Amino acid sequence: MAEIKMLCGSLPDMPWQDKPEGCTSPLWRYSENPIIDRNPLPNVARIFNSAVIPYEGAYVGVFRGEQKDGVSHIYFGRSKDALHWEFDPEKIPFKDENGNDFQPVYAYDPRLVKVEDTYYTMWCQDMYGAAIGMAKTKDFKSFTRVENPFLPFNRNAVLFPRKIGGNFVMLSRPSDSGHTPFGDIFISESKDMEFWGKHRHVMGRSSNWWESLKIGGGAAPIETDKGWLIFYHGVCNTCNGYVYSIGGAILDINEPSRVLHRSSFYLLTPETWYEERGFVQNVCFPCATLQDADTGRIALYYGCADSYVSVAFTTVQEVYDYILAHDNASDDDKSLGRR
Repeated sequence: MAEIKMLCGSLPDMPWQDKPEGCTSPLWRYSENPIIDRNPLPNVARIFNSAVIPYEGAYVGVFRGEQKDGVSHIYFGRSKDALHWEFDPEKIPFKDENGNDFQPVYAYDPRLVKVEDTYYTMWCQDMYGAAIGMAKTKDFKSFTRVENPFLPFNRNAVLFPRKIGGNFVMLSRPSDSGHTPFGDIFISESKDMEFWGKHRHVMGRSSNWWESLKIGGGAAPIETDKGWLIFYHGVCNTCNGYVYSIGGAILDINEPSRVLHRSSFYLLTPETWYEERGFVQNVCFPCATLQDADTGRIALYYGCADSYVSVAFTTVQEVYDYILAHDNASDDDKSLGRR
């Protein structure tokens, strides 16, 4: 296989464990998973489906906190090693552009991406239906909400970590009011983070059983010299309910609505107790990565069974080789996604 390199910064102190002997998966689980257990705060029953990022020599994150009244909100956390976390006891106090309190009715499944000098967090919220909420910060001391990018119904939004062609670029998953089969990944662009357009289809569910019901964006795309590496979730329906697995694909670097390669095999599927057993069983839900360009190492953060946060490891070369070895990108995947 061809050599691949990540076009990102160095992160030599990121979490890492070598691949266990005998492991045949392209992703391997941290031996101390889950890294966040149940009841992490007095009023929060579970933290899961959350995102982390390096910041000032340590790590910070935005976390989905399912409160004990059953309503999800976003909490802020800090860590020295990206494995052991401390959380603010109250949910993030979002403000509007004028500095007034502006809390979402509920908020869940946040992502966190740095673009230029600003950190953006995206989440799913109520805007007269499930829709994408967004906020920005430069210091993690105050979070200012920006306009919702899309109409309901939409979920699983994640920004690319740099502008493409001078525009902000974001993946999302238009849907409807429920957790139904309708769900393909689309891409949209904006010059100002307020008005979004140039919508393109990226890829949809496939005939592969593990992603035959719906798919959705996961961690922020990782820039490489072979294209954008994305980790996403694929869902199938069984006689015992939905199963969420993790897939991988490579998108064109300049036209990311074009899929260059897409693995027909999942990269990770629920197999351990903390993935199979929880508030919602059988869920591996990717939300963030940490990566080091010098070593090619990647740490993938994912929610487990709507109850825990865990970490899996890989290298960019290993996951790229695996995607190419099981490449099943269709002609529609490879198209511009415009009709």
